[in-house]
Amino acid sequence: MTLMQWFIFFLALQVIHFLGTWKLYKKAGRQAWEALVPVYNAVILMKIIGRPWWWTILLFIPIVNLIMFPVIWVETARSFGKNTTTDTVLVIVTLGFYLYYLNYVENITYKTERSLVPKSASGEWVSSILFAVVAATIVHTYVMQPFTIPTGSLERTLLIGDFLFVSKFHYGARTPMTTVSFPMVHDTIPGVGIKSYLDKPQLPYFRLPGFQDVKRSDIVVFSWPVDTVNRFYGLDDGKYYHKPIDKKSNYVKRAVGLPGDSLKVVDGKVFVNNEPLELPDRAQLQYSYQGTSKGGGFNAKNLYDQYKITNLRFYNATQFATQAITDENAERFKNHPNVASLEKLIATPDQKDPSIFPKGNASLGNRDQIASVYIPKKGATTPISTENLPLYKRLIEIYEGEEMGEPREISVNGNQVLLNGEPLSEYTFKQDYYWMMGDNRHNSEDSRFWGFVPENHIVGKPVFIWFSWDSNGKGIMEKIRWERLFTTVGGNGKPVSYFLYFIIALVGYFVISKVIKNKKAKS
Repeated sequence: MTLMQWFIFFLALQVIHFLGTWKLYKKAGRQAWEALVPVYNAVILMKIIGRPWWWTILLFIPIVNLIMFPVIWVETARSFGKNTTTDTVLVIVTLGFYLYYLNYVENITYKTERSLVPKSASGEWVSSILFAVVAATIVHTYVMQPFTIPTGSLERTLLIGDFLFVSKFHYGARTPMTTVSFPMVHDTIPGVGIKSYLDKPQLPYFRLPGFQDVKRSDIVVFSWPVDTVNRFYGLDDGKYYHKPIDKKSNYVKRAVGLPGDSLKVVDGKVFVNNEPLELPDRAQLQYSYQGTSKGGGFNAKNLYDQYKITNLRFYNATQFATQAITDENAERFKNHPNVASLEKLIATPDQKDPSIFPKGNASLGNRDQIASVYIPKKGATTPISTENLPLYKRLIEIYEGEEMGEPREISVNGNQVLLNGEPLSEYTFKQDYYWMMGDNRHNSEDSRFWGFVPENHIVGKPVFIWFSWDSNGKGIMEKIRWERLFTTVGGNGKPVSYFLYFIIALVGYFVISKVIKNKKAKS
């Protein structure tokens, strides 16, 4: 929906609210016109139902408002003596239109001294759970979101089984675009296996101000730009299904290219604006190596402890390969008494991989050799021709067209590129774009395979590892990576665990709370 359509929809809601409540406002001692004025009518309604004015703010927060509207409907009915379970059910199942019946048919009286305290233990539990969900949804959406590392694309910096807190406020929280969604889940309802959201209506993209921009080499969580599903929850009809931006799968990679940069990959190394990419101390690039042994096998624990090798595989009696080892560890592994030879697997420039962006004959090269590519910047204008069209076609049609509510179609007539039937010789980008890559260069599905990440797909910045679980550990105590608990994601040098400080603070909190409680009891 466009902004104008949303404005009309908002005005329509005000009219619906006025027609269904104006008599109730009068019975509560207010004026009928107060039920019509946008926002003001909500503030007055909070006074009528005896709730704080700031509840009005919650009515305008996407997803949270889906919880708050039924609460307000029920509270309004109860303010006029409709407290039974039947009344509550009728208000909810009629989506609030039960208030029309109360407004025009029922002879009801406003309860000026209505108690706001739940009359039963179950009612108190429901109220507590409801507002816990509201608070958690606000934190999850606008402040901090938990995230789990599912793959090894950033292995050694972030490990499979790391549980992160992802900051939404560093880059500015992206407000929800999907308006109807089950709270606190992503694209599926756990245990049920069905979509957690409705595709429409959609809000326009908007991001709250952040206090920093995405920096080169930052680790970033983002919505996977090309996430369409051709097998959605058991449906296998060969079609692809559009997913809203904020419901696309979340990926975590390193931002190696920023808006306006020119980027290339040479022999597996990234160059930005013809300079080698600078990485923080904790980044450990990994590549595939193959080698031969002297006839024996390897001890898995020793491989991990000494060389951080987790996936070494033999494909005959003496030949082996691994997808994830740093150059430094590889040099040390060459001196292993059972290693006869070891070499890095780097694709040569003459090998063109059709799976590399933008696919097919237009491929930029292979995983180790990417031709120089310009990363679009907001406001920048670039020539468009049949030669470079594959690079920017999806950006113009989908990221800046369909997903922004402006349907577009690009076609080619001879040597002429057409946008919605009109000649297109240059294009000015409407948003910034990024190039994301994993540190595990040979085991990462990243921008080399699907291209640019639009700014409106940026989710947040991982800042904290609060838990880490190693599925290869033998016992529970060994499975927990204690040295990674409560460590920061960014920074230089070896990560420092703040777990002990957390335990001390937690114990201190309970001790102080107990002392204060005892003093109050004595007084």
